[in-house]
Parts: sequence; structure tokens; C-alpha cells
Amino acid sequence: MTEQIETKSTSFPSPELGEPYLLTPGPLTTSAEVKRAMLKDWGSWDSDFRSMTAQMCRDLLEIANDINGEFECVPMQGSGTFSVEAMLGSFLPKDSKTLVLINGAYGKRVAETISYLDRNYIVLDKGDYMPPRGDEIGAILRADPEISHVIAVHCETSSGILNPIQEISEAVYAEGRKLLIDSMSAFGALPLDVNEIRYEAMVSSANKCIEGVPGFGFVIARKSELENAEGRSHSLSLDIHQQWRNFQKTGQWRFTPPTHVVAAFMEALKTHKHEGGAPGRLARYTQNRDIVVAGMRELGFETLLKDRWLSPIIVTFFNPSHPNFEFMKFYDLMKVRGFIIYPGKLTVVDSFRVGCIGRMDGNVMRQVVQAAKETLAEMNVDSAHPPEAALIERAKLAA
Repeated sequence: MTEQIETKSTSFPSPELGEPYLLTPGPLTTSAEVKRAMLKDWGSWDSDFRSMTAQMCRDLLEIANDINGEFECVPMQGSGTFSVEAMLGSFLPKDSKTLVLINGAYGKRVAETISYLDRNYIVLDKGDYMPPRGDEIGAILRADPEISHVIAVHCETSSGILNPIQEISEAVYAEGRKLLIDSMSAFGALPLDVNEIRYEAMVSSANKCIEGVPGFGFVIARKSELENAEGRSHSLSLDIHQQWRNFQKTGQWRFTPPTHVVAAFMEALKTHKHEGGAPGRLARYTQNRDIVVAGMRELGFETLLKDRWLSPIIVTFFNPSHPNFEFMKFYDLMKVRGFIIYPGKLTVVDSFRVGCIGRMDGNVMRQVVQAAKETLAEMNVDSAHPPEAALIERAKLAA
């Protein structure tokens, strides 16, 4: 991992209302143009809004590179978790058995959701941050022919690990099973080309790498899976098949859509395309990550993950072992300086997270590092080195 050291003037203005930057994996800092797009009211039944929805779906399929027309995009109201549940309830048959890959909070949430759906499942739980690997997935599938589906989280933001999704996909389809992907915090930046990484369906949401605001998610699924999902869902409002059929018949959402959020998302999609699509966005996020990691390491902070597994979405840092360090005080002082960071979700050691996505560039990330330096000084913390137990845990990942 190499940081681009050169300094250039920021290409993005600071938030117009003076609010702090959101160093989180979504909601995140959005552009003024995205915010302004929400100032106009839309009729959910009106032809202009229906055209907007149709164009949005075409744009998302273009990001997935569906050149053969094998997939459909189905937007769903609510948070990203609503869309995850919709995907699971619609695409997992009632007699299915699913292997859930877990290495953090969102994999656990998938398993909890399947339990609510009363579907059969087993888990491969790698702990807080170990990646699931293709060989162990293949071994599990060979040992249990009843497993029909595998579910993976693309980027597990509880640790910041970027899971090896292509390796996972190859292992799943080598054994003749189906893959569903929670790409909530990755789609739109990380590669998920339907021609290169095979899957039946994936889910993401408006307020992640496309840099829209919260209010809806979307499922990109094979048409054959959508056709076979009729009558399968446990829920009226989360039935992807019925949502898809209604879009086909009327061009409308079945229930009241988040009209202002969709309008904002369309503006975000324009910016995404102008930036160079997913590759362009990935380049900026990668530079953001490299700058903040290099700078924080210079201050003495240590990352949970070695460079190989660091995602360009969010980075987990160990809390310093210094007796004067208190996370909530650190959080509050960083907020005063204009940056909202994210608490850690690890169960073994104390940590915090810094997001790299949103309307931010390298100069903003340099300001983050400077704010952290000033905050440590104000707290009288002269060393950000983590406790030995944290490094022991990290060594397990390297092994």
C-alpha cells in the first residue's frame, strides 16, 4: 500500500452547512448537489417519477455490467437491512439450506434474519476479522449436499475487511450451489461485474458508495431467480417478486416510494458516472484509505488488519493503551474538529473505525490525521500504541 504524498487543492468544497464530515460507512457525507435534489416534490404515480425510477434501474445495471440482459434491478423501500431481508425471504426456498459466511456483525445479522424466516442454515464463523477462504467453503459444501445456497458479506464493515468475493464465488459454483451477496458497503466502488463474479443476486443501498442519502435499497438479481421467487416471500412489503412484477406492469413502486431520496440518488449517479464509475470511485476511496492509514500509523495507531485485507471502505484502528485515552472523549474532540468517527464493533479488543467513503478526498483525510494528532495532544496521550493483546489478536490473522 503506497500513499500518494503530493498535496493538491481539494476538489470538493466543505459541507455547506458546516456540519462535520461523516467518517462512517453510510450514511455518509454527500454533495451539496445531492442535498439540493431533495428540494423538489414528486408524485409517486407521475410519469416523470416513473421515468426516473426506470432510468435509475438501468444505471445500476450498467454499473453491474449486465451487457447480456440477464439481470433486473428491483429497488425496495427502507434501510439496507430491509433489502437484505427481502433478498433472503424471496430467493431462499422454504426447503433450502444455506451456508452463511460470518466474520462480523453483518454476517451475524444475515444468520439472525434467516432464523426469523424459519429457513435451515449453518454458519462458517471466522470470528471478528478472519476471511472465509474458498478451500474451506468447498470442503463444507462437499460434506453437506443439502446446502443449496451460500451467503457472503462483500465488505464486512464491523472490522473493515474486504472479503475475497471472487474466490468465494468460484468455490460455490464449483460445487454447483448458488451465491447471494450482501454488497451493501461495496457496490459502486468494489468490482462486482456479473460477467466476472458469478452470483444469483446482490443487495446494496442508496447511502453507500453511490453517495446518496438513506431511504431505499436495491436488489440486482437474475431474471430466472425473480421468476422462481413467486409466492415464496414471508412478507407483503418485502416480496421482491411482487415488487418486480409491479414495476413491469405499471412502472410504479407498490407502496409509497421515498421520492426525494430517489431524486437525490439520480444526482449521485450522475456524479458517480462523471467520476469514472466504479473504477474512478475506487481510486479515490483507495487514496483516502492510504492517506489516513499512513498518517495514523505515523501517530502510533495500529490497524486491526494487515494491508492485504484492508478495504477502501472503512478502517479499524486499535484504541491506544495509554491510561489517558478514553474513546468517547476522543470521539467528542474529533467531532469538535469537524469529524464524526465510528465506534468499534470488535468483541476481543477495543477499537474505533474511520470511514473512507463519501464526498471526501485526500486533503480531507490529511485533515483527519491532523485532528487526531491535536486530539491526542489535548488528551495528554503521548503514545497511540495499542495494548499487547491487540497485536496478539492481529498476529492470528497473519498466521
